[in-house]
Amino acid sequence: MQSVRYEVAGRIATITLNRPERLNAIDAHMPAEIRSAVEQANANDDVHVIVLTGEGRAFCAGYDLVDFAEKPGANIGVQEMPWDPTLDFQMMYRNTSDFMSLWHSYKPTIAKVRGFAVAGGSDIALSCDLVVMSETARIGYPPARVWGCPTTAMWVYRLGAERAKRMLFTGDLIDGVEAKRLGLVLDAVPEGQLDAEVDRLAQRIAGVPKNQLMMHKLMVNQAYERMGITTTQMFATIFDGIARHTPEGMWFKERAEQVGFKQAVAERDGGAPIAASVSRRRS
Repeated sequence: MQSVRYEVAGRIATITLNRPERLNAIDAHMPAEIRSAVEQANANDDVHVIVLTGEGRAFCAGYDLVDFAEKPGANIGVQEMPWDPTLDFQMMYRNTSDFMSLWHSYKPTIAKVRGFAVAGGSDIALSCDLVVMSETARIGYPPARVWGCPTTAMWVYRLGAERAKRMLFTGDLIDGVEAKRLGLVLDAVPEGQLDAEVDRLAQRIAGVPKNQLMMHKLMVNQAYERMGITTTQMFATIFDGIARHTPEGMWFKERAEQVGFKQAVAERDGGAPIAASVSRRRS
């Protein structure tokens, strides 16, 4: 594995997103490596629970915009126009399915979030069964403003319609305290207590027989299947590809190439009308 580290200690498997120099941003390898690590844990008869975390000071800062936005020209996430939606869908739906391997895992999954879980990083965290955040960690989906749609769609299943719309209409980030208040995550604890709290929870779950854990997880997940989660994710992944190829989406890509992705993100998320920026680009 190039972007993920996998370890087992007793009954707990730990999957670590391992690109700390980029705040564990998602590269071309990470989604499939997450799935591979989940499959290893499911195949290991000693493992009862899986903890997913990030190396260093962040959980995951989303897709690596140095590679996917700042680098000039087309890439797997942005085609030359006119674009082929089917090619984009195949690529992104594979990533969605890789992230959701955490949800479909026969063994419970816990996301341990410090620093940032933003954009695609929030997709990964919210695919886990349980999420425990540092109180100061930040979670959200800023590409909802321009250049993305959360392909796992887990915001609506965790928050309900109105609060999910509030998050996605703004692209705002919230801290762990607010995420817990809204019911987005299970718990938020002081940064210094995060490791111990997640270990305590994992150890408590690990004492339960694997068959009991599997039955309870399948039962709860089936309720969400009946609510149409698979169909919702299909539409969300299609919309994500469209969002990256709208006039506004192409403006963001061009700005990232011109001034760097950090400045492009600051312009997108600063609150000024994005349509005005697109008009300037067209003129």
